[in-house]
Amino acid sequence: MNPTPVSLTDEIPSALARQLQQAQHIAVLTGAGMSAESGVPTFREAQTGLWARYDPMELATSAAFERDPRRVWDWYQWRRELIDHSRPNAGHHALAALQHSCAHVTLVTQNVDGFHQLAGSEPVLELHGNIRRSVCSRSRREIEPDWLDRHRDRSPVPSPHHPDGLARPDVVWFGEPLRADLLDAAFQAAADCDLMLVVGTSGLVQPAASIPVVAVEQGGIMVEINPTASELTRHARWHLQGSSAAWLPRLVDSL
Repeated sequence: MNPTPVSLTDEIPSALARQLQQAQHIAVLTGAGMSAESGVPTFREAQTGLWARYDPMELATSAAFERDPRRVWDWYQWRRELIDHSRPNAGHHALAALQHSCAHVTLVTQNVDGFHQLAGSEPVLELHGNIRRSVCSRSRREIEPDWLDRHRDRSPVPSPHHPDGLARPDVVWFGEPLRADLLDAAFQAAADCDLMLVVGTSGLVQPAASIPVVAVEQGGIMVEINPTASELTRHARWHLQGSSAAWLPRLVDSL
């Protein structure tokens, strides 16, 4: 498929506007590019300053946490602080508005910053977890913020759920499986949707990269929003070239 490229200086194609207005089920997949527009460093970009000498594999695996839990916890605390200095952008707010104005919108994200929820989206299928939450390293039960706050002098915080457990970020590390129920729901949404928006993802990380492909294979129309082409562009009907913060409000306004 040769997608139709559309720049920010162009009008929204009338055929795309009709698809948006007539869609019974819209599925959305968002990736790191959307968070980057809010100033959140991508995973690789977070290897700066004091952390520049570490490879991500030294900081984002269960083995790394077992080996040096304090180092891993401190790196995630630093990343949380970076995220706390950023805010959802216009694209996040537009997707929340889309969910509230359309009968059936399934929002799937690869991002862990929780910006979709802060913008008002609900529900959100968080394939890779949420860095704002912490769980017990042994039981995987969620740890309440007030417990973390009372023990913030510890690094990492001990778990209230298991005598040998420690607090760890509720994210999927390298070598860990995605939650099967979330992944199944995402693929089911792709199979059922008639329109798929793919926003700010490179299409390199599996299995998430296969979600839009399933949508197209099942007859759905894919629209990609990305400044540059990605591994998924060839599956799109339209490639909206530019930032999601600029395009998504325009698409929602067209409704």
